Amino acid sequence: MTLPTRLLALALGSLVAMDATGSSSSEALYDTITDRAERLAEEAYADTASAIPPELAELDYDQYRQIRFRPEHAIWQDRGLFEVQLFHPGFLYDRPVTLNLVGPDGDVSPLPFDASHFRYDDDVADLTDLELGDLGYAGFRLHYPLNSGEYRDEFMVFLGASYFRMVGRGQGYGLSTRGLAIDTAEPHGEEFPAFREFWLIEPEPDATRMTVLALLDSPSLTGAYRFAIAPGSQTVVDTEARLFARDDVTKLGVAPLTSMFMHGGIASYPADDYRLRVHDSSGLALHTGNGERIWRPLSNPETLHLSSLQDSSPRGFGLVQRPRHFDGYLDAEARYEKRPSEWVTPLDDWGKGHIELVEIPSDSEANDNITAYWVPEQPLEAGQSRTFRYRLQTFGATPPEQRLAHVIRTRQGWGAMPGQDDPPPASQRHFIVDFQGPALENLDADQPVKARLTTSSGEILEPRVQRLPGDDTWRANFRLTPEEGTPADMRLALTLHGEPLTETWNYVWYPDERR
Repeated sequence: MTLPTRLLALALGSLVAMDATGSSSSEALYDTITDRAERLAEEAYADTASAIPPELAELDYDQYRQIRFRPEHAIWQDRGLFEVQLFHPGFLYDRPVTLNLVGPDGDVSPLPFDASHFRYDDDVADLTDLELGDLGYAGFRLHYPLNSGEYRDEFMVFLGASYFRMVGRGQGYGLSTRGLAIDTAEPHGEEFPAFREFWLIEPEPDATRMTVLALLDSPSLTGAYRFAIAPGSQTVVDTEARLFARDDVTKLGVAPLTSMFMHGGIASYPADDYRLRVHDSSGLALHTGNGERIWRPLSNPETLHLSSLQDSSPRGFGLVQRPRHFDGYLDAEARYEKRPSEWVTPLDDWGKGHIELVEIPSDSEANDNITAYWVPEQPLEAGQSRTFRYRLQTFGATPPEQRLAHVIRTRQGWGAMPGQDDPPPASQRHFIVDFQGPALENLDADQPVKARLTTSSGEILEPRVQRLPGDDTWRANFRLTPEEGTPADMRLALTLHGEPLTETWNYVWYPDERR
């Protein structure tokens, strides 16, 4: 046990003695972890992670998957609706974390590593001969009867640095969330904060919510986190992060979402691939402080793309997976149509700043090449502290509470007309943007629906709006003649008598874009 852990144990002992009622002791425990994070920020950063044996660090992906947790060893098994299963250190997960269980009476018990919780199959059977001692665990996963009353489904995973993933009912894992992003896409390199210790608070047997507390540590800062978790059709996690800066942070990324985009939709990709789309998320959605809903399709660019969308007091943002049907992907194994979308709702006024979207070139769907997060206008300087409260929520095609119609499809191609004698250069692009949603339903084709369309550069030609046959889909159709070598930042929304019917489609055409 390290010195900070011993000090915390002493503090927790007096804490439990003062209050064994459960809920108030949980709040006091979070305050104690906050105090520890604050003290830790006053010290030089020390990498205290346990060194794992080379036999575990050198495992490849397939070998690591042959280490399997024994479900009969699940924490809290048959004591309520929630169970916890554990991950073994190894492969990429070479920095074990400390886990603590908090009982109904507030007692805190460290959870030592126990190799008997795992099966070591086939190629890793000889790992049973290793003396692993109190190694710690790579992470943990939470189980709950999400999809049926007969089985406790895995619905949330904490594994690796500050990463965690979650799903709602009927969904499969896709994008990831992080506790924090620091200096993403900065020339001097990104810093990856990591959760070093967790406290899992045992819920009452019939409880449908549970709480996880965590200590985050990084060269630039420390943090105390609280996750109030409610699994369901839309799994909701109310999050509080209390941050303490050791050093100046160049770029603080709050509530970062990380995903994968290879190809599909507007972002054509010259891959030898039968699938129409390959992505965990297809777009970035924003609800700005002034109430505008914005949709930005994602891309797999030729070069790094970094976009800053300025805002004040944002109402929410998220990475979204559209469409939600199998025919949009045709992948019977990955089932991309089941990947969750995730929404971030600030629970406080976050003031001025910007949403930053990072799109990284990628040649493999195994790589997460998309990330989005909030960057406050005021930097976090050494010695300062800051608290962020926000709600994370899974959903499907449209963000929570959105009534405006949404983009279902964006396509582009060469702006030439078939058989044209004097065709334009290949740089001229023809765009179509299709919308569906409540505000467009049962709207007759002769209604004077118009396109509110702008571009930061270049010239818009032949804009047109029409209702497509057969359903309540409306299409905006236009051509862009770009300025040579200059990106074109375009914005489009459908209106009726000046009032918006749709979210605002926002797309940046780059000169290096694949065509």
